[in-house]
Amino acid sequence: MARDVILIGGGHNGLTCAAYLAAAGLKVTVLERRAVVGGAAVTEEFHPGFRNSTASYTVSLLNPKVIRDLDLARHGLKVVERRMANFLPLDGDGFCVGDGLTQAETARFSARDAERLPTYWSRLEAVADVLRELVLVTPPNLVEDGWAQAAPDLLKSVAIGRRLTRLDLTAKRDLLALLAQSVGDWLDGWFESDPIKAAYGFDGVVGAYASPYTPGSAYVLLHHVFGEVNGKKGAWGNAIGGMGAITEAMAACCRARGVEVRTGTAVAEVRTVKGRATGVVTEAGEVLAARAVVSNLHPQLLFRTLVDPGVQPTDFAERIGRYRSGSGTFRMNLALSELPRFTVRPERGDHHTAGIIVAPSLAYMERAFHDARANGWSQAPIVEMLIPSTLDDTLAPPGAHVASLFCQHVAPELPDGRSWDDCRDEVADLMIATVDAHAPGFAQSVLGRQILSPLDLERTFGLVAGDIMHGRLSLDQLFSARPVLGAGDYRTPIRGLYQCGAGTHPGGGVTGAPGHNAAAEILKDFRRRRI
Repeated sequence: MARDVILIGGGHNGLTCAAYLAAAGLKVTVLERRAVVGGAAVTEEFHPGFRNSTASYTVSLLNPKVIRDLDLARHGLKVVERRMANFLPLDGDGFCVGDGLTQAETARFSARDAERLPTYWSRLEAVADVLRELVLVTPPNLVEDGWAQAAPDLLKSVAIGRRLTRLDLTAKRDLLALLAQSVGDWLDGWFESDPIKAAYGFDGVVGAYASPYTPGSAYVLLHHVFGEVNGKKGAWGNAIGGMGAITEAMAACCRARGVEVRTGTAVAEVRTVKGRATGVVTEAGEVLAARAVVSNLHPQLLFRTLVDPGVQPTDFAERIGRYRSGSGTFRMNLALSELPRFTVRPERGDHHTAGIIVAPSLAYMERAFHDARANGWSQAPIVEMLIPSTLDDTLAPPGAHVASLFCQHVAPELPDGRSWDDCRDEVADLMIATVDAHAPGFAQSVLGRQILSPLDLERTFGLVAGDIMHGRLSLDQLFSARPVLGAGDYRTPIRGLYQCGAGTHPGGGVTGAPGHNAAAEILKDFRRRRI
C-alpha cells in the first residue's frame, strides 16, 4: 500500500489531523498502541455494568470548527451542558456558580465582589476572545533560513499583531497580567471573598502542578475559559456516552474518508534516511513507508524514544530533554450505589450535575501544593468530582451512578524512592475520605473504583509525568515556543516529520486544534512539494 502519511497515536488530535488530511485526498494510516483509539479521551467499563470517561472527563474546549468540519454530530456526538457550572461544599455552607446564580451567591459573602462580577466577566471575555482567534492559527516560526522562508512567518506575526492592536489599553493590560501573573494575584486584585476566588482559582491550577500563587498560573485559568458548549461561550458539558463518544465519532469520520485505523500497533522507531523521515518500524518488526510521519505523542516520547538522536540538532535535543511536564494529577472513577448527600445540600438537585470542587480557598490550594511537594501528596487535597450519570443514563445501571474524581496535588515522582504502585490505594482512600467529609456515607456507596496515579497515566496513555497537558502551560512553553522555539509550527528539524499533539500550540485539553493546525501545515508542504 502506498501511503502519503503515517500518523502515530490515535488520540483525538491524531484522529482530527488524519481526517483533515484524508479529506484533502491523502492516503493516511493511523497507528494506535492500545486496543482502542481515543488516547486519553476514551470511555471504558471499569466495574461490571459501569462505564465512564477513563481519563479526560468533561467537554468545553473542543473547537466548534473541528466539530463542524468532521461532522461529529452526524457521526453520533451529542454534548449536553451542565445544569450548574460548579458547586463548592464549604464548612456549614455551599457555594454555587452558574447562570443566574453566581452574583446572588457571591453577594452572600461580599456585596462588593458581587458588584464587580459583571466587569470581571466582560474584561476576561475580551481577552478570551483573542485567545479563541489564535487557537486555530499556526504560530510564527522565525528561523535562520533566509527571507524567503521567513517572509510568511513575518506576515503571520503582523496579522497576529493586528489582532492584538484591536484590544483597548485596558484589555492589553489584562492580557499581560494573565500571561505573567499568578492566578492568586489576579483574583486577589478583583475580589475579597474566598468562595468566588476558589471557584475561579481552581481553573488556574487544574492540570498544573503549581500553587495558585505560582507566576504564570493566571494563563492556565485563561486556557480553561476559551471554550464553549453548543455555541455558549465558557460553558462546560458532558458528551453522551462519555469522552469516548468524541473520539469514536472522529474515528468514524476518518474511516468514512478512507483512513486506515490500526489498533494494537505500537511504533518502535521513526525511520530516517539522510535526515528525512521515511516511515516507521512497529514493535512487531513491520516496516511501513510513507512520504510523511506525524506524531501525536508527547514530544519527549517522540524524540527520546523513537527518533535517532544522531539526526536531531544538538541544541534542539537538549531543549526537548528539558521540556517540563507534570500536572500533579491523581485520577479516579467510582461506581456508586447512590448519589452523595452533601451536608450543606442533602437533597438531589442541579448541584449533582456540576463540577463539585472540594477546595474552599486559594490558601487551601496553596497548602495542597506545598504539602505534595514535601511529602508526595497533600493530606488535604483538591478534589473535583463530576457525576456524569446525572446527565447520561447510559453509563450506569438504573438508580446507580458513576463519578469522575480529578484529584490534586500529588507529586509526579514520589520522594524517598517510593513508587506510586505501592501508594496508589492509600491515596485513593484519602481522596474518597475527602469527599466523604462533606457527604457522609459517600465512602460506603462506592461499589468499585478505578485508580490512575501519575505513573498509571504515563504508562497507559503516554502522559509523561502524568501531565494531562503534554507539557506545562508556562510562558516559555506556549505559542511559538511549544514545544521549543524554532519548532512551533508543527514541523520538526527532521524533514517529513511533524507533530500534532497537545505538546504543540495551543496545548492541552480536548480541543482538536493542534490536529487541525498541523494538518493545514502538512497540506501546505505537500502542495509545495516540500515533502
